[in-house]
Amino acid sequence: MADDTTSQDGTAGKAAAAGARADRKAARLARQIDTFAKSHGGSAEGQLAHIARGTARIALVGSDGEWGNLVAPSMDIARAAAEKAGLTLHDDFDGELAAKVRTGPYEWSRMAGIQVGGPANPAGH
Repeated sequence: MADDTTSQDGTAGKAAAAGARADRKAARLARQIDTFAKSHGGSAEGQLAHIARGTARIALVGSDGEWGNLVAPSMDIARAAAEKAGLTLHDDFDGELAAKVRTGPYEWSRMAGIQVGGPANPAGH
């Protein structure tokens, strides 16, 4: 007699394995968030955004103004990682969160490009 928690084709086992992989990925991202926070003033805030094909960006801003991004394979995994890390999430990357970002000369030259002496766009782009 078959156990009610498994099916003959192994679907329950595959689902459990996928869930375990998602948990491991969320835990790995949470460790990366913690490492970022510890090396940038002790805490961080962030915002989640859909990128493409289900992937999500975790934008991070440390308490010292430094910023960075992580990519998660899904919004659910990104949310789980943020929760595990205790990351304060914002709905948008504007206003209060954007005001905390510290940019340097490199970022300004890349944003403005050749207008302020930054690198030119490659030919054909």
